[in-house]
Amino acid sequence: MLTNIFIIAITAEAMSGALAAGRRNMDLFGVALISFITALGGGTVRDMLLGNYPVTWTQHPLYIYLTIGAGLATILLARFIHRLNQIFLVLDSMGLIAFTIIGCNVALKLGYDTPVVIMSGMTTGIFGGILRDIMCNRTPQVLRHELYASVSLVVAVVYLTLMSLGVSHGVNTWGTFFFGLLLRLSAIRWKLSLPVFSYSPGRWGD
Repeated sequence: MLTNIFIIAITAEAMSGALAAGRRNMDLFGVALISFITALGGGTVRDMLLGNYPVTWTQHPLYIYLTIGAGLATILLARFIHRLNQIFLVLDSMGLIAFTIIGCNVALKLGYDTPVVIMSGMTTGIFGGILRDIMCNRTPQVLRHELYASVSLVVAVVYLTLMSLGVSHGVNTWGTFFFGLLLRLSAIRWKLSLPVFSYSPGRWGD
């Protein structure tokens, strides 16, 4: 199941990267690069941090063709994409949860301790979007809008907790996935977010 969702998710993420590049008036190479980084950047950073070589996408060239192709196709479809905004939000949410669970499993197979496993899941889930926004010169959206990075954290914790309780892999994966998806979609629906720290020097008398 996660593999199929992964394919859908990296396609949707690549398209979101292309739209971000378009807002910055980038050329075709820029669109392709941002699409690729948005879709596969999280897994790449995770593999590098964990020493998990070769990096996953280097063993699956299809991912390269898929993400770059989706990014370039977005140029042709851009005028219609605003009508599909709700679908994109659902696909992005599915990708976040799937990436997080996949990232946790990679670290678990490598024998890392729980804190590292959680960070591996979160890195896989959110770092592609962070890299996209940095390269597009804007504050990462995953850190300032509805619950996103925190959803990844909760998903990783729930997944590992159920595993420690002896819940079967299939039930754990499905249960965690749908719980995380419900949490993320609820955050979008009711605009749930963490408290914001706003610092202004004049406000504090500096």
